[in-house]
Amino acid sequence: MSAQPDLLYSEEEEALRAAVRGLLTDHSDPTGVIARTESDAPHDRALWKALAEGMGLAGLLVPEAQGGQGATYREAAVALEELGRSVAPVPYLTSAVVATEALLACGAEDLLGELASGRRIGVLAVGLHTAPGAAHPAVRVEDGLLHGELTGIADATVADVLLVPADDGALYAVDAAAATVTPRASLDLTRPVATVALDRAPGRRLGDAGPAVRRALRAGAGLLASEQLGLADWLLTETVRYLKERRQFNRQVGGFQALKHRLARLWLEVAGLRAAARNAADALTTGADADVAVAVAQAYASQVAVHVAEEALQLHGGLGMTWEHPVHLYLKRAKADSIAHGTAGAHREALAELADLRAP
Repeated sequence: MSAQPDLLYSEEEEALRAAVRGLLTDHSDPTGVIARTESDAPHDRALWKALAEGMGLAGLLVPEAQGGQGATYREAAVALEELGRSVAPVPYLTSAVVATEALLACGAEDLLGELASGRRIGVLAVGLHTAPGAAHPAVRVEDGLLHGELTGIADATVADVLLVPADDGALYAVDAAAATVTPRASLDLTRPVATVALDRAPGRRLGDAGPAVRRALRAGAGLLASEQLGLADWLLTETVRYLKERRQFNRQVGGFQALKHRLARLWLEVAGLRAAARNAADALTTGADADVAVAVAQAYASQVAVHVAEEALQLHGGLGMTWEHPVHLYLKRAKADSIAHGTAGAHREALAELADLRAP
């Protein structure tokens, strides 16, 4: 009989949380994030440098022998919770998790060291909507050069190296300067997507694309639940705070029973999401039923994050409808995350297959 997963946070994880939250509090305030979304450079490179080089977060999943921190998915999940709480416009999920996992699968030690140090940003050139194990486009290989177009690539505009799957079954590392990256309209302004076009682009063969892409997307989906947990937790905390301050009919708005019931329901949903997200991070670390844990987390996380964001917007009243209040950033991130690395429906279908409970 397998041991029960440990879903509690360790002292080291809590210390990591405090350090990341402190840095984000000082360098990623809502006003600054909103201002960045209105500019041509939504990504915060200074913040990324502080996280990657100053705190070593970019190398959490990279072994120490290859220049990383040698941590586990549990620590990476804590970092993503805090990044979700601030909707920080940095390529952590795409570079430090997804691209890093693909490179680990291929054994590309030199690139791993560069990503771990924060000197370069890597992006897996697979659409953000792609679920683990799902089919995805690949570029053509002709005379040793790469040709084709890939769409919906998150954070491609800040990438230094693109990890590109090709039709020969290999994964290639392509210098971003050799590709044409065109930004596209994105619902989530803090994680923009782009189209990547390759025309006779040189690439370095890293290894087999199939296992590398699947491993990367599974880790991305599993740890995305922690980001969704972070944003849902912030929204609930901020909404409770606001309703304690807001007064109508000479009493706190939060004192009305109907609103208490809505908040209680949100608390239960966030508590359930925390359990699912922690279980996914723990399963990825131990390898025990990781596919099932990831599918469960993503089957549940999307609906909770979106529901909490929608309720937060409504419960903030007219203030929540203003551009200056950051709740719209969280709603857009929650909506975008709900289709990132597979929809909840796709993960339920995968879970049914894993549990041998297919529909008749």
